Amino acid sequence: MEQRYYQPEIETMPVEELKKLQSEKLVKQVKHVYEHVPYYRNLMDEKGVKPEDIKGIEDISKLPFLTKADLRDAYPYGLLAVPQKDCVRIQSTSGTTGRRVVAFYTQHDVDLWEDCCARAITAVGGTDEDVCQVAYGYGLFTGGPGLNGGSHKVGCLTLPMSSGNTERQIQFMMDLNATILCCTPSYAAYIGESLKEMGYKPEDNKLKAGIFGAEPWTEEMRQSIQNALGIKAYDIYGLTETTGPGVSFECSEQNGMHINEDHFYAEIIDPETGEVLPEGSKGELVFTSLDKEAFPLLRYRTRDICVLSRKPCACGRTHIRMSKPMGRSDDMLIIRGVNVFPSQIETVLLKEGYSPNYQIVLDRVNNNDTFDVNVEMNPDQFSDTVGGLTKQEKALAAAMKTMLGINPTVHLVSPKSIVRSEGKAVRVIDKRKLIDNNQWKG
Repeated sequence: MEQRYYQPEIETMPVEELKKLQSEKLVKQVKHVYEHVPYYRNLMDEKGVKPEDIKGIEDISKLPFLTKADLRDAYPYGLLAVPQKDCVRIQSTSGTTGRRVVAFYTQHDVDLWEDCCARAITAVGGTDEDVCQVAYGYGLFTGGPGLNGGSHKVGCLTLPMSSGNTERQIQFMMDLNATILCCTPSYAAYIGESLKEMGYKPEDNKLKAGIFGAEPWTEEMRQSIQNALGIKAYDIYGLTETTGPGVSFECSEQNGMHINEDHFYAEIIDPETGEVLPEGSKGELVFTSLDKEAFPLLRYRTRDICVLSRKPCACGRTHIRMSKPMGRSDDMLIIRGVNVFPSQIETVLLKEGYSPNYQIVLDRVNNNDTFDVNVEMNPDQFSDTVGGLTKQEKALAAAMKTMLGINPTVHLVSPKSIVRSEGKAVRVIDKRKLIDNNQWKG
C-alpha cells in the first residue's frame, strides 16, 4: 500500500522538532489554563506549581493529574477555559455511571479534531475518490461527528448513516459502493454477519478498509472482521474528554496507533503511585491536550492500560505509537479474587470458532460470585442432542478456565438470541452491586 499522509510535514516531523513544538505549546497551554480555569488553578496551587515553573515538556510531571471525578465535580462549566460565546459545540460521554462529562469545543478545536480524523482516514488509504460510510452514532457521541468531519476534509463522499437500521446500512453500502466503513468493531462484525445471511460474499462489496474503535477488540476479532468483509481493519482511539476519535490511529502497518503528538502529549504512569514510567513499560495512559482551547485537560488519567513505543515505523510517521489498550480499570472485573478482562473471553471464543457475540453475567449468591457466560452459536454449531450441547459447553468452559484461571458456567444459546447493541456492545451485566469493584487504587 502506497503511504499517504494528510499533513506530511507534521506526521513525519523529526522527533526533536516535535518535542520542541510540544514544549512551546505546553508552556502556552499551562498559562492559559491557570489564568482561565479556577478549578485547575486551585489544583496547581495545592501542589505548589506556578505557570512559570513549566519551561518545557520535561517539566510536565510537576503538574497535578486530572481524573474523571474532577470532570464530574466541575460539571458543567467548571473546566471551561474560554467564554461560552466562543464555543460552538459540546459532546458528551454516554453517562453510564455518575454525572455525564460534557466537553466544549471552539471552532478551532473542531478544525483540529477533524484534521486528526482526516489523518486516520488518509492513513488507511482514503482519498477524495473514496466513499466513506460513517456508522458510528451521531449526536452527543463523538464517533459520528469526528469521522464525518474528517471524511469531509479528505474529500470523500460521506455517507452519514449513524448506527442502526442495518438493512439500510447494507443497501447504501452496496448501492453507493462504499469503500471505507467507520463504526464500532462489534457493529462491523454484525454487518458482516448480516451480509452473509443475505447471501453476499465478502468480494461482493467494494469496501477496502474499516476504521473501528470506541470499544475493546482483539486481534482475533480483527481477523474475523477482515475475513467477513474482505477488508483491512484499522483501530482508532480517542476520548470525549480529550476531543473524540483521532487522538491516535493505526497506519498501514496495523502495529500500534500513532498518537497525534502535535496535539496530545502522552505519558505512561504506574496506576498505583502516579510515577511516570519509561517508554516500553505497561501502565496507565495519561494525556495532555496541548492546544485545545475550550476544554483543555492537563495530565488526564484515561484509566486505559497500554504501552508506548517510539521504534521507527515503516509507514514513515514519527509520532509515537500506543498499543491497543490491554484493558481498563473500569473494564477489569474481579471475580472470586481474579482479575478478568472481557477481551480475554472474546479471544477464547474466536480461537475456538464461536461467535464474538457473548454476554458475561455476574451475581453473588451466599457471598460467592457466580460467573456465567452466554455465547451465541453459529448455525453450524447446533447439536442434535442435549448431551452434545453439554459437551460443547464444558469444552468451552475448560478453554476459558485455561485463559482466566477460574471456571465460568458457559451457556450456548441460539443465534441472534443475545440482544444486539448497534453502538457499543453491552458485554457485562454485573448484579453484585460491588462498590468501586472495577477501580484502580491510585
